[in-house]
Amino acid sequence: MKYLIFNKPYGVLCQFTDQSGRPTLKDYIDIGGVYAVGRLDMDSEGLLLLTDDGKLNDLLSSPFNKKFKTYLAQVEGIPTEEMMKKLRGGILIQGIRTMPAQAGILSEPPALWPRTKPIRFRKSIPTSWIEIKICEGRNHQVKKMTAAVGLPCLRLIRTSIGPIELGDLKPGEYKEIERPQI
Repeated sequence: MKYLIFNKPYGVLCQFTDQSGRPTLKDYIDIGGVYAVGRLDMDSEGLLLLTDDGKLNDLLSSPFNKKFKTYLAQVEGIPTEEMMKKLRGGILIQGIRTMPAQAGILSEPPALWPRTKPIRFRKSIPTSWIEIKICEGRNHQVKKMTAAVGLPCLRLIRTSIGPIELGDLKPGEYKEIERPQI
């Protein structure tokens, strides 16, 4: 079995081919037969686990197994404890409530690499960073959750999937790991 962790850069698709010629995993990973466990949007960054282990993929992908994925989100505005409470309680998205999340405000911006395309900057609107942990993986879930409480997401970085952490991998780097103990 193969297990890789990859720091997916901004603007890269979470697949190995693209009819439109956009950057894909193939541009960075030269090991065949592995598939992404979950996905990250093209404009999201950070930890992507790739494997040929279908059982591990199922275990990590199912929300019923409560394997939390941790994200750092740069948001527009100043989060309040009331906003964090709403995120923790679950947000109604398209008529379905998300499972409860763990969410907190970061007092300092995290030490991160610069993004290839800088986020939009507005003089009159401050930005902040929050950490959010979810055990689901709906389409654009974190972005929809933060927007629902009045904090549009400007940058999103996944830092862990269960006990698997991004560590010090730089964008575009990957490494093989032993089978994770989940």
